[in-house]
Order: sequence, then structure tokens, then C-alpha cells
Amino acid sequence: MRLPVWLTQHLAALRALLVFTVLLGLAYPLALVAAGRLPGLDGRADGSLVDAGGRTVGSALIGQAFTDADGDPVPRYFQSRPSAAGDGYDPTSTAASNLGPESVVDTIAADPEESTPSLLTQVCTRSRAVGELDGVDGRRPYCTPDGVGAVLAVFRANGLTGPVTRAVSVNQTGPAAPFLATYQGVPVELAKPGEDYVAAGGIVTPIRGDAPAEPAVPADAVTASGSGLDPHISPAYARLQVARVARERGADPAVVRDLVDRHTTGRALGFMGEPGVNVLALNLALDERFPAR
Repeated sequence: MRLPVWLTQHLAALRALLVFTVLLGLAYPLALVAAGRLPGLDGRADGSLVDAGGRTVGSALIGQAFTDADGDPVPRYFQSRPSAAGDGYDPTSTAASNLGPESVVDTIAADPEESTPSLLTQVCTRSRAVGELDGVDGRRPYCTPDGVGAVLAVFRANGLTGPVTRAVSVNQTGPAAPFLATYQGVPVELAKPGEDYVAAGGIVTPIRGDAPAEPAVPADAVTASGSGLDPHISPAYARLQVARVARERGADPAVVRDLVDRHTTGRALGFMGEPGVNVLALNLALDERFPAR
């Protein structure tokens, strides 16, 4: 007796479901787990965790902050690059900020908690903070002295043309002083929370300022990586921090610089990516060489 066509089709579909469930739902995951237990791969499969003094202190693959309870940098440690993953270096929320070069105007609300800094202001704020921490020039082009984006909303008599009738420093509010006193003869105003000067017809105008073309603070010190989890910093950023770390630890800067060189890895396969310094590994080496007194 032949089964009905519809029943034959359903049985064939059921067999396929069972076969693929066994292959892809059981055999394949178990094969990957078994591969992860092979010598040389087991550490990576477990997260490349790093132990020091009998306790886990982090991962060789995931960055972390070296800050105190208030979130301030601990001066005796090399600092990591910023992170936009969750509250910082959160592997369950790995992501970039999705802000690009055109993000130059802050959203300033009446409630500071609801305000959103632009990418430019984030870069300016971080560069100023790094400059103060490491005793270098933290100025950058298109940044104000108080560490926000140096951007004006310029209003002209005929919309896009004609004399300037009004100029507003869109990223500065009181009690700060405008980074420019006047623009083309017109006094520069401070922004008011809740005002959208671009929607009102202001032309976004970044101001270059007198900062050096090549900032002393490297780019990776002020921008997050695409994943927000990068455990490395550039050799340039590491060298920038040598003087501070050596001073805080009472160490010879040449010795600290040598540790940086030892923990600098080259490009993958000799040509991919850029050299980097694993911050956790470097700080652990510092603690071993110069323990807390």
C-alpha cells in the first residue's frame, strides 16, 4: 500500500530535520568543543584568561580600564584606549559608537544626563585629559581650550550667503567663555540647552584654531576601537606614558621604556595591521619588576 504523497513529503521533511538536528545541533558543536580542548587551543577557548598571584586579572584578548573607584586613571599604570562597548570593555555589548567625522555638534539638553557629546567633543575631552595626565600638549585642531569641539553655528543675512548676523558656539554653555570673542565682527554667543541651532538655519562651521597639525596625543588615545575591546595601544601612546609611570613607580624611565619595547608586538604575518602593546601584560610586568612599596 502506497502512502499518500502529502504524508511521504512530511516524513521526508521529518527525516531531514532529524538528520540535520543531529549533525548541526549535536555533532558540530561537540566537535568544536573537542577542538577547543586540544593542547595549544584550550587557553584561547577558555577566553585567554591571565592569572597573577593565583587569581584571574583579565584576558589577553579583551581590554580593561586601569582606574580607581571614582573612575580616574591610576597614574602608576599604563592606560588603555577608550572603549564604547557598554560601560567599557563589555564583551556582551561589543560595539562601536557609530559616530563618524560629521559628528561635530553636541546635543545639549537641560538635563545634563540627557546630553550627548559629539565624536569631536569626545576626542577633544579625552585629548585634554591625556595631556593633563601625562604632562604633554593635549591640544588638537578644532578643539576649544576647555576640551569640546570648536564649532560655530553661523547665521547669515541671506541664509547661505550675505553678512554674518549671528554666531553661536554650539558646544559651549555657560559659565564658560566662548572660545572666540567675535566671528567676522559679530560677537560669539554661548549655546542654550535645548536649542537646535542647525535646524534654525545656522551653518555648521568648525574652527581650526592654533593647535599643532600633529597632536602630541596619538589617535588611539582618544578614539575607541571598532569592537571596543582592543587590549592593545600603539607604541606611540605607550611611549607617551613612560615618564609618568616611571615617576610614579620611582623607576628609571629607560627601564620602563625597555619593558614597553619587550611587550611590543609587530604586524601579523609581517604586513597586516600595526604594531601594538598589550596593556595588561605590560602592567603585570611592571608590577613584577617594580612591586608596590
